[in-house]
Amino acid sequence: MRSTAAELKVRGETAEPPSDRFRAELLRLLEGLRARGLSREDAVAALFPRTILGGTTYEDLVTSIVSGAHLLFFGPSGAGKTSLAKDLWNLFPKGTWVVAGCPVLDHPFSVSDPEVAARSPPCPICQRRFAPGNEVARFDAAQVDPAQVPAEFVRLREGYGFARLQGSSEVFPDHLTGNINLRRLEEIGDPMSPLVLEPGKLLQANRGMLLVDEIGKLPLGTQNVLLQALQEGTVTPSKSRESFPANFVAVCTSNLSDLDTIHDPLSDRLTSLHIGFNTLHAANRRIVDIGYDRAAEGYVPEVLLDAGVRVIEMWRLRMSDDNPDVGEVGSNRTLLDVAHRTRAYAVLAGRSVPAAEDLKAGLLHAMRGRIRARSGDSFLQNSKRVIEFLDRHAEEALKRSALVYWCRYYRSVLRENKGEGEALVGEGRRLLPDAALLAQLGSDGTGFPRFQAFVAYVRDRERPSPPVSERDAAAAEFGLLEKFSLFSCEEGTEDDVR
Repeated sequence: MRSTAAELKVRGETAEPPSDRFRAELLRLLEGLRARGLSREDAVAALFPRTILGGTTYEDLVTSIVSGAHLLFFGPSGAGKTSLAKDLWNLFPKGTWVVAGCPVLDHPFSVSDPEVAARSPPCPICQRRFAPGNEVARFDAAQVDPAQVPAEFVRLREGYGFARLQGSSEVFPDHLTGNINLRRLEEIGDPMSPLVLEPGKLLQANRGMLLVDEIGKLPLGTQNVLLQALQEGTVTPSKSRESFPANFVAVCTSNLSDLDTIHDPLSDRLTSLHIGFNTLHAANRRIVDIGYDRAAEGYVPEVLLDAGVRVIEMWRLRMSDDNPDVGEVGSNRTLLDVAHRTRAYAVLAGRSVPAAEDLKAGLLHAMRGRIRARSGDSFLQNSKRVIEFLDRHAEEALKRSALVYWCRYYRSVLRENKGEGEALVGEGRRLLPDAALLAQLGSDGTGFPRFQAFVAYVRDRERPSPPVSERDAAAAEFGLLEKFSLFSCEEGTEDDVR
């Protein structure tokens, strides 16, 4: 879509800084969610449907954005900091008007409206372009004819309103400000001209968002360049005589071990939000339910998925975070890895439905695979810790998950009718050893009514898909319940998943 600055002004367009645009978009989304009947708390959480945060983190995060702050997510490795930062970019409003041909996406009013130019100066390339005789020193926004400023409506994307930077000791200031484009240098001949500059990450993020992973790993000099951008909204490349606009919303992440390496003045410019592991079992289950698609990636019985989550939760409670070599073993990434590895072991064993031994093998493989291998000896020592831990706790987790699953069915469907429960168990014990009888289950609409009701429950709750039938899924769950729950429902057993 093409226009001019004059036409945009007639239509009532405004030039808002990125923090204001982000605030307005979040408030608009929240208003829509509230109009659908959601509470304030639920509406805030609904902004992040694929990110599961604990406590008041959702509200703290949205409040920080609405206040116009730059953000620093800190916490243990694998807690979801980077995923949350990506979610924020997904929420950021993408459509905006820019000066056609501007490499850093100046707003058309920056070159034609003195008030806008005062708070958001255009880049030196646009200043030269719209100055009399192409002399930057003669640029005056008040003298630029808005009808002569070509405008283009664009969608922000990687390199144009969004930039991502991975913290490292090898990221130097030029990575942020830019480097000389040799082809343009050959054409222009002046290495100090802004026209020869290839925009760096800060210039690429102008009018949008900058994501910095592991900000504490940036060298001090590089952090200082970022600090200038956050303080002034501009940066001055070392190979340029002029400053470029670098006005963006910064979202940074840091592991706990790197917090001390963030320069204090830079840290002071960021609002810190702790992103930790969820302490609620239901929240951790949601992470797996969202991240592992059983329909697409292969069916895994809920008892096994649930038990895998419980093992990782036990690890978090019992193992210290002081050892960085095993810091990833209890991460959210491991939660998802367990489901994938469990399925993989079942496939290798030729089973369409994973069994308890596949979960145990998947747990070992996923947890051991997250050990940081600093040396052969340390890896072996930490592997031994994982193996010993699983020997103690894997069976415990399976029993707890099977108990909760059975109690949920016993209370919600059987209404705690002991006779109905015993009848279901009797039907299941007759069916499971007889493959032919199980294959005929329900084919004529009669026989084993209680087990058929259990099949319907598993179907509705877990939605197995081919090649696993709902009957096979129910048989697998029944087998796990018989082995680990013994079909008992202890008084006070809570359903912590629902």
